[in-house]
Amino acid sequence: MSELDAIVSELAEGERRWAATSLAERAALLRRVHAGVGAEAEAWVRTASLIKRLPEKSPLVGEEWISGPYPVLTSLEALARTLEVIASGRGPLDGARFTQAPGGRVSVPVLPLTAHERLLLHGFSAEVWMPPHVDADTVRRRAGLGALHPERTAGVGLVLGAGNITSIAPLDVLYELIAHNRVVVLKLNPVMDDMLPVLEHALAPLIEHGALRVVSGGSDVGGYLAHHPRIANVHITGSLTTHDVIAFGPGEEGRARKAAGTPILRKPITSELGGVSPVIVVPGAWSDSDLRFQAEHIATQRLHNSGHNCIATQMVVVSSDWPQRRAFLDAMREALTKTPGRPVWYSGGTDRLEHAAACYPQAERHGPDGSRVLIDLDSGPSADILQTTEYFSPVLGVQTLPGTGADFLERAVEMANRDLMGTLGAGIIIDPSTRRRLGRTFDEAVAALRYGTIAINAWTAVGFLTATAPWGAFPGHTVDDAQSGIGVVHNALLIDAPERTVVRGPFRPFPRSVAGGEFAFFPKPPWFVTARSAAATGRRLTRFARKPSWARMPAVFASAFRA
Repeated sequence: MSELDAIVSELAEGERRWAATSLAERAALLRRVHAGVGAEAEAWVRTASLIKRLPEKSPLVGEEWISGPYPVLTSLEALARTLEVIASGRGPLDGARFTQAPGGRVSVPVLPLTAHERLLLHGFSAEVWMPPHVDADTVRRRAGLGALHPERTAGVGLVLGAGNITSIAPLDVLYELIAHNRVVVLKLNPVMDDMLPVLEHALAPLIEHGALRVVSGGSDVGGYLAHHPRIANVHITGSLTTHDVIAFGPGEEGRARKAAGTPILRKPITSELGGVSPVIVVPGAWSDSDLRFQAEHIATQRLHNSGHNCIATQMVVVSSDWPQRRAFLDAMREALTKTPGRPVWYSGGTDRLEHAAACYPQAERHGPDGSRVLIDLDSGPSADILQTTEYFSPVLGVQTLPGTGADFLERAVEMANRDLMGTLGAGIIIDPSTRRRLGRTFDEAVAALRYGTIAINAWTAVGFLTATAPWGAFPGHTVDDAQSGIGVVHNALLIDAPERTVVRGPFRPFPRSVAGGEFAFFPKPPWFVTARSAAATGRRLTRFARKPSWARMPAVFASAFRA
């Protein structure tokens, strides 16, 4: 492991250089990385598609554009702007118009913030809710995190990269560098080893500056670095099992240490660990088009990346008193069946899928090869296994609760908070007229959900893709009860100690959105697994993020409206 020791020593020297790097210089460095990511975008997506065994011409390649180089480009731009603002003597939230959220919470708008965002994501918005009773002046004053004192560096951090989404590792690196003021050794997940040359080229300015090193290897490499005496902090995106092995050690001894609350890791650890994410379908009077669209919406939330997402929806909560319940479940079955076939590519995915099917005899098989499992929990064995096991594969459960309106919503929120493992993200689907009828009761239900990102008529992944939105579990988890993780990432406005992100989107795509009274000109989203033009739209979005220009927008829209 002498090579790893040398890398850590180099980064310790790089920390001194990072401490001497001004905010303006850091912003310029991020813009150089932005150029590098843009130059590597084609190779990035090509490599990711090969890892995931996607045909070159498949529309599903659009996922690799939109979840790969695109969010890294937007994050780099947003972080550079924030650093430039702080360097000028202002705060990242100066001029922001805060509002009030339920429970005495300050709400900070984070999407849209630019004219480009207002047009590209027309009808979508996001806000950050602070913990109750944190006043607006405190929120403004504390925004900036490590960038408020760039000379006060925090050592060498280890980022253990995710194996499923190619943007996660570089985004985690950027947050360590800017928010926590730590130089970084990034250890790639072995699944992503082929991304090593792409990332080294894309992130070359950071490597040359001495702020980053990228390494590959197995669990022995990750374990050695995590416990290295000169590593100050560990950040992991992965499973709760891997987190616990790092924190407490493997096997029976590790489980005993966890039970006793005696970790072997003697340094802070932050994490994003997934969970069992719900989407609550509030009953209303929906058209056939509404049923089909929202069924495809939920299918996307489970089948994107073949279900290998920490934020994939695993539990659909519906009402037994909804007259359209059966029609909606039939629409979901159709969506699961007609979505283009793809391999269950992530290690162990097929075994986990088969485990779910074996646990529930009523499990239905859908898709070209039967690799999509739908489990209606209205009958059969207890829901416990599906509620507490993150399957990380194309497994979707349906839980039915009684009630309508506010009564159903209250029951669904209570069930999600009480029974489902994890707190990373939750969705609510509700038509505009039902939303208006519920009034403040709906806002209070959103406040009662204990999740780090809550998406209303949108997938929580929109929060992940929003550079200025914090991404992470609901606060309060600890090393011995990490659930969906500790801390946040992304958060390009560098907001201190946020509670949650709330994303809102249109219930219907354009033009039905406008016909139904929603001021939203967004077509079927390009991240839908049924979007036929997703690959072209993803490429054009990335080109736009590489070099934003009003002249590039018509091509993006022309492709998006062919979805």
